[in-house]
Amino acid sequence: MPPVPARRSRVALICVTSVLVIAGCSTPTATAPQAPTIAEPVPADLSAFYSQEIEWRNCGNADCTIFEVPLDYQDPSGARVSLSMTRVRATGESIGSLFVNPGGPGGSAVDYAKAADYIVTDQVREVFDVVGVDPRGVGLSEPIECLTDEQKDLFVGGEVTPDTQLEEQRLILDAEVVGSACEAKDNPLIAHMSTVEVSKDMDIARALVGDPVMNMVGKSYGTAIAAIYSQIFPERVGRMVLDGVLPTYLDQFQVTREQAKEFEILFRYFVEDCLGQEDCPLTGSVDQGAQQVQDFLLALDSQPLVGRGGRELTEGLAAYSILTYLYFPATDFDQLRPALNAAMTERNPDPLLEILDRRMNRTPDGRYTDNSTDAFYAVSCLDLPVDASVDQIRAFANELSQSAPMFGEALAWGALTCSNWPYQAGATTDISAGVAPPVMIVATEFDPATPARWGLDLADRLGNAEVVEWEGGYNHTGYFEGSTCVTDRVDSFLIEGTISPGTTTICS
Repeated sequence: MPPVPARRSRVALICVTSVLVIAGCSTPTATAPQAPTIAEPVPADLSAFYSQEIEWRNCGNADCTIFEVPLDYQDPSGARVSLSMTRVRATGESIGSLFVNPGGPGGSAVDYAKAADYIVTDQVREVFDVVGVDPRGVGLSEPIECLTDEQKDLFVGGEVTPDTQLEEQRLILDAEVVGSACEAKDNPLIAHMSTVEVSKDMDIARALVGDPVMNMVGKSYGTAIAAIYSQIFPERVGRMVLDGVLPTYLDQFQVTREQAKEFEILFRYFVEDCLGQEDCPLTGSVDQGAQQVQDFLLALDSQPLVGRGGRELTEGLAAYSILTYLYFPATDFDQLRPALNAAMTERNPDPLLEILDRRMNRTPDGRYTDNSTDAFYAVSCLDLPVDASVDQIRAFANELSQSAPMFGEALAWGALTCSNWPYQAGATTDISAGVAPPVMIVATEFDPATPARWGLDLADRLGNAEVVEWEGGYNHTGYFEGSTCVTDRVDSFLIEGTISPGTTTICS
């Protein structure tokens, strides 16, 4: 099973500050720094990129354009990469651009921005042009291609929890497939998809739309882009919201350990929600129901269910299907429960395969409609390289099999893919306190892919962020996801610039 994407997979009260308790969600008194009227100067060797002319064209309720960035910022006179950008104009008088990114890595910000009516409130839509840029190598921005559709099927459905030496050897070979396939393409872009490079691309985009500062809502992996941008271009940081923080300073073992723990909590929440409902295949207590799902997966390891067209539901596919429908309980659970019921009680694997296909953008005839799988590894393995032996990863898998029995072992073995990655990132960026103006961090208590503690830790590292914490929230990310308190607080920052650095607002 692939590692957990920290991504947005769909388009999507009492408040307490750290210094006092207040009724309702009143507006903090501090205000954001005055935005500069002109952009800071840029290096001479990049001036051609910052001053290039772009042409907007209508692309269906939005404007679209293409612009160029250096393939390698260490050699800006060399090869170039074309990036796709879209803009959905404000419904009222615009005060500037609001860049958005849905996460991934591998998610299309162009598609996300085009869904502006569903990702930000009407109040934000009225005053901001919503802008999305597909990161280099993603979506419409010269997408990389490594795996064939057939290879993706085999990779996602492969061995995840080896019980024998033969199964372990098969898993090790499968883990080498992605890196080998990318290397065989001999595409230099694959070596230049780090988040540092993406963040530099975003500053060129900011200049080309004519904004002196970067206003942004980054969700999930989009927070990594925003955080690194704030360190590289602190003088150009405007109103930035980091919702569902993915840390750029942890290693892949640390990330995986925390995600495994949180997905275990969400899985048990799903079991509790399922029990007692008519279309639930589980019985007894939460512990008993959880064990029933684990027994079902174990049985698939030796005897997959065969569905329509001879397609098999393997242990890996079933586990991944369950995991990918724990992100958004309000909508995911109602799709996962009947699909799991069909597989467990009727021995019909097709519904579980179908909901996984929807989340992975796979058509019924086996075609993948985007390159998110390839891009996910190209970015993740540059940003979070794995320097570990098979023995170390095996020990890690044994550890997580005890602390997170549902997904831990499979997620730990997923680190093998990046341990075989043929490329290394050219540069990294640390997070330092007080470098940039204050930003707003949204942390959701029971967010499985980007645990709330990561947002709180980033706030400590920055030293001047305001945290908006959705207490009791079961969801991946928090803005415009069900908490009026969270949404109103973010809106007041985006629209009015009000922020209280160093405080925490607790929302229910």
